[in-house]
Amino acid sequence: MTLPEIWGGIECTVLRVNGQWRDQLRETGHHHRATDLDQVASLGVRRLRYPVLWERVAPKSLLDCDWSWSDARLARLQSLGIAPIAGLIHHGSGPAYTDLLDPRFPEKLAAYAALAAARYPWVMDWTPVNEPLTTARFSALYAHWHPHESDERSFLTALMNECRGTALAMRAIRKVQPEARLVQTEDLGKVFATEPLLDQAEHENTRRWLSLDLLCGRVDRDHPLYPALIAAGVLPEHLEELVAEPCVPDVLGINHYVTSDRFLDHRVGLYHPSLAGEGGGGRRYVDTEAVRVPVPRSELGFEPRLREAWERYRLPIAVTEAHLGCEDPDESARWLLETWNAAVSLRGEGVDILAVTPWSLFGAMDWVSLLRRSDGAYEPGVFDARFSPPRPTPLAGVVRALATDGRFSGPLAQKPGWWRRPDRFVVKPELWGEEARPAA
Repeated sequence: MTLPEIWGGIECTVLRVNGQWRDQLRETGHHHRATDLDQVASLGVRRLRYPVLWERVAPKSLLDCDWSWSDARLARLQSLGIAPIAGLIHHGSGPAYTDLLDPRFPEKLAAYAALAAARYPWVMDWTPVNEPLTTARFSALYAHWHPHESDERSFLTALMNECRGTALAMRAIRKVQPEARLVQTEDLGKVFATEPLLDQAEHENTRRWLSLDLLCGRVDRDHPLYPALIAAGVLPEHLEELVAEPCVPDVLGINHYVTSDRFLDHRVGLYHPSLAGEGGGGRRYVDTEAVRVPVPRSELGFEPRLREAWERYRLPIAVTEAHLGCEDPDESARWLLETWNAAVSLRGEGVDILAVTPWSLFGAMDWVSLLRRSDGAYEPGVFDARFSPPRPTPLAGVVRALATDGRFSGPLAQKPGWWRRPDRFVVKPELWGEEARPAA
């Protein structure tokens, strides 16, 4: 059996939060360190998710682009034999002259994509919008990021703009490079719940597929979320256009974090008061990480989520983000190894898993607050950028071994990660109760 490849990824989010711009490339120092790419090459990585971000290249106008940084970095990748997967928007809302609710956002993104493709016609792999569903939720449903809205109409408008923008962008790119591939990333988790909250869990588990359903042309009049889209003001002709001419991903990029699977519990008294909040229908309940409660472990993590994505779409899949931010670097290595083992196991079952991507190669800043605060809270990745040059963490040896040999053995691999240990629970199993068996 041929093993999956190891790709790489550099955290590159550029977005607005309460009128301030956050740029992870600058905050982690990668913007200033061209030698980072040589360190990436030393890992044996031959494909790298890399930014050619609209907000950085054309912050004022598409008539005033500065390609100098991208030119230098992409040329260096070429010389190192590393193929880029070019990202155009990474959790952002575009430059200051647009945003996710702009009716012309799709056309503006496509215009930028055309310029990027003309500049780099040799680039074969593109991600016009990273994690559109997650970005739309955080920006237009939860109000974390610009444009800081918190209603379903804004959320669905933003998501449709991102998906239609992706389709138009790929159309523009393929006019330059007909063989260009869409590597479409999306965070994928599952929601579990106690009996009184099953309707909320069902809604969220249907919604989690919406961006990919839109791109795959599945959102027709029979789709369960079609009425909500129309009620939100999405034009029927735009939905019909995606059904008639879908933008099916060439590679389905699945991102999954230890916090991606969630559990909804109406029994708020079992938890710390800070975990309770008001959700759909004005009901008060806890929304916590599913790994923190006694959900069967076989239901959680990368393996069941990747299997679900394969069964739904039957498209080639890559794990495009595997990252665990924590104080113990060995735990991050264990998360990557668990991800790798899941990918290898599924590939053995016939699932077309192409690659696993260690994310945040040079770490990330302030993701513990979803970038809403500037606390200088740095999380190392494969390299620790607090040193000059960045210093390899225990992850580096794991990545290098997987990229070159397809396996890793060592003491850190013998101990289960914290998400698999009994001390992970926020509710003791003996207090759980048979009547509260979690349901999906």
